[in-house]
This record gives sequence, structure tokens and C-alpha cells, in this order.
Amino acid sequence: MITLQGKGVSVGIARGKLVYLDRSGFKVEKKPISNTSGEVQRLHTARKAAADQLDALSVQMEAKLGKEHALLFEVHRMLLEDDDFIDPIIKTIETERVCAEYAIDLASAKLAADFAAMEDEYMSARAADIKDVAKRVIEILSGTQRNIFSGSEPVILASDDFSPSETAQFDRAKVLALVSQAGAANSHTAIFARTMGIPAIIGLGASLSAGLAGKEAALDGESGALNIDPDDKTIAALMEKKNRLQEEGAFLERFRGKETKTQDGRKIKLFANIGSVADIEAVLAGDAEGIGLFRSEFLYLGREDYPDENVQYESYKNVVCKMNGKQVIIRTLDIGADKQADYFKLPHEENPALGMRAIRICLTNKALFKTQLRAIYRASAHGNVAIMFPMIASVFELQQAKAIAAEARSELLAEKIPFNPKTPLGIMVETPASAIISDLLAKEADFFSIGSNDLTQYTLAVDRQNESISEFCDTHHEAILRLIKMTVDNAHKEGIWVGICGMLGADSALTQTFVDMGLDELSVEPSFILKLRSRIAALPHLD
Repeated sequence: MITLQGKGVSVGIARGKLVYLDRSGFKVEKKPISNTSGEVQRLHTARKAAADQLDALSVQMEAKLGKEHALLFEVHRMLLEDDDFIDPIIKTIETERVCAEYAIDLASAKLAADFAAMEDEYMSARAADIKDVAKRVIEILSGTQRNIFSGSEPVILASDDFSPSETAQFDRAKVLALVSQAGAANSHTAIFARTMGIPAIIGLGASLSAGLAGKEAALDGESGALNIDPDDKTIAALMEKKNRLQEEGAFLERFRGKETKTQDGRKIKLFANIGSVADIEAVLAGDAEGIGLFRSEFLYLGREDYPDENVQYESYKNVVCKMNGKQVIIRTLDIGADKQADYFKLPHEENPALGMRAIRICLTNKALFKTQLRAIYRASAHGNVAIMFPMIASVFELQQAKAIAAEARSELLAEKIPFNPKTPLGIMVETPASAIISDLLAKEADFFSIGSNDLTQYTLAVDRQNESISEFCDTHHEAILRLIKMTVDNAHKEGIWVGICGMLGADSALTQTFVDMGLDELSVEPSFILKLRSRIAALPHLD
């Protein structure tokens, strides 16, 4: 028996024959062209065909898994119409006089690399969506077929990676599991696998090769272990775990649609974190009660210029409408540090995490900030919206942000554009400074949301992205817990609610602690919702 270790991204046990999907057949070549206008028209024709395919795929997915899971393909279609995606391709065709396939491959590779390089796991995972759309158009242009598995027997599918659209089209009855050399835990491929109940492992590297095709395999989608030619002892242990997981899954489903509350009846709001319209699929499938963190910076990344008010408004409105009355908390842009956009022209900094980022950019670029605030306020006319300012470290910063928000409201009122003038304005508490003066900030804010990832980093002076010092990043450090407790107490003294939206929110070892502290809301990745609800339901609340 050989055991390959990867990263489990979709829980489940599977056993069967391994089939390897080899995509090495078609290679994009740099071919010179003489008629650039004709090549650009060829590109537009392929775009139209790709859009038609995505429309059909969206309908197929809605029938298969529900409307929320069709949203991704609406976003893919939007990318095909995005000038920031298309214009660099046209420019490459016209200036380098090369074929459309090469121009798409070149432009999309750069855009995908920009996202993949981001330290934020969620944003880096969006690279797969860009590659997926580019691949679709290239295959239409080149006349090559997408290699979708359509075998007759259920198998474990292996490949270098799987695109979201491929995963969505797999027949669950014929695909026992997915294993890949690369991939990302936050990718839509992983989300689809979890939604469809397909066990999946990513990051197996070169050890997963076509030479393993045809061999018997057994895997654990939780631990990330792939066993080739498993022995009887391993099979028996995995089958025992499979039965246990099925029982746990059936147990968690009992909490779907239920209120989140402790045994003595204290209610906790369980919200979800998202980064784009397409993520609503996971929010609804996970049964979240609202969106506690909508990362708006996705609208600014991968572009060549700032998104205008209408572009932002349409995206925010889309999310708000799809949440159908559930609260959507939109964080104003958090560009800077690991999330960079060239057109912002931010200066090079030795330590960007402590430099020009988030609210500091907004307060030094009032026009940029007001444009976003106007778009969010306009979206508030369509549902339950709240606005959240990131990286607030002083009362002065919060007061300035509120003043600009007031200007945006006055303008919309004068222009007779509908919006909710009572849209709550809250802040993220993610620096020791904001936690320490939370008594003062609570007098100015409508709510707090504790960003535990950055709060941990800044309090312990440990770069959370630096693996070499990860042992020093103690998320349960007493200093962190004291700052959280201080923030909760100060918020409640002023009559405002407080939540937590970092990784700690999903840490079941701290759930009892957070309930005892009095936290009102936990905002986590959608897949954690039912587990947390069951955990909270088992807790006594100790006042």
C-alpha cells in the first residue's frame, strides 16, 4: 500500500478504481496573424458562444442543485463582459499581432497570477475562476473539446486540477471522489464538491500521476490521505469512519432552518463570510442567517481602473436581493497589504500590513470612498444592509468616516435616489488600539465585528502568513481573549451588539468561551454553520 498525503477539502470516504484525466493534449501556441480586426471579431464570436454555454450551464445547475449554485456561472458570464478582462486581450492581439488563443492565455495567466499571489486564501482561490473562463473561450476558439468524464462505472477521478464548471457537470452517481495535484480549499471547485457530497483531496503534487490510473484506491476527504492498493486493515478503518460520518451528517441536518440558541434559550446569530456574488450559493446551502462580512475589495482587484458607482451598486444589490431580507454587512474596501491593485498607485512599503491600507486609503481619497458609500447606500433600498469600516484605530478615524457617509446620504437625498437613511454603521475591531478604546468607539458605532485574524497578528506581533514562525501565533493567547472580552463588555455597556468574523469564530474549542463572554454573532465560512449551530445548541449559557 502507498499513502499519498494532500489536503482534504470535502469530507467523506470513498473506495474505487482511480481514473486519471490527462489534459496534456492541447497547447496554446503563439501564432502570428495579419488581420487584427478579424482576430478581434473572432474573439467576440467565441465570447458570445462561451456566454451561451454558461447560460445553459446555469440552467442545468439550477435544476440540479438549486438557484444559489447557478450564481457562479452568472459571475463567469459577467467576467466575459468585463472590460478589465477583455481589453488587455484585445490590446495584445492588436499590438503583438498574435492569435486570440495566445492573447487570452497571456492576459488571463497574468490576472490569475495576481490573485493567486494574494495571501488572503479566499482571494487567491479566485484564480481558478479566471482560468476556467479563459479555458472555455480558448477551447471554443481552437475547436478542442472539454475533457469531462462520462464513464459508465463509478470511479475516483484524478487530475492536475479540476475547474469549477467541470466539477459542476460531473454525474454524482459516477464520481466517487476527486483528487488533484493542485487546487485551493476556498475554490468553487471545492465548494461544489462539498455541496454535491463528493469527497475531495487537493495538493497531492507530482506524486499523483497518470501512472496510478487503473489502481484501486481508498481515501479520506477529511484527513487528506489517499491510499493506493489499500490493505484490509485500512479499508476496514475507513468504512467504519464512513458510517460515523453519515450518522454525523444526518444529525447536523436536524439543525437546518433552526434558530441558533443555547439550551437555556440565548440566541446567537450565525452569519457567513463571502467575497463575491457567486458565494451566495454556499451561504444559502450552508443555512447562514445572514452575511457578516462581505469583502467588497473583490470589485477592485484584477482591474485596470476603479469600478464606478453603478458597477458597485449592481453587485451589492445582487447580493442583497438574493439574501431576501437577511442582513448583509458590507465591509468597505480593504485594499493594501497582501491585496494590491496597480492603479491605486500605492507606494512601496517595507511593512505594508502597517502602512497605507483599508480605511487609511479611504480617508485620504475621499472621492473613492464616497463613490463606494453611495453604491452601498443605494443597495440598502433593496434589503437589510449594514456598512462596516475596517482597520479603525481611533475615534477620529471613525468620525471622519461617518462624516463622509453623511455627505453621501445628503447627496442621494438631494438627487431623490432611494436608500435606507438608517443603515447601521459599524467597525471592525482588529487592532489592539481599537479594542482598548472600544468604550469610546462604542459611543460612535452601531455595532462591532471583531476581526480576530488581524487582532491576533497585531497583538502578538506575529505575521500570520509567515509559516516559519507559526508556532508563535497562539490564537488562544490570553491577551487576545482579554481584548475580545473587553470589547464585548464595552459594546454592551453602550447598547450595541458585537460579533466576531475571523477564524476564531469557527473554533469549536472557544465556542463556550465566546457564548460566556456574551458575543452576539459569529460570522464564519458557510460550511461551518450547521456544525456551530449544533455545538451552540448543546451549550448551557452561564451569565
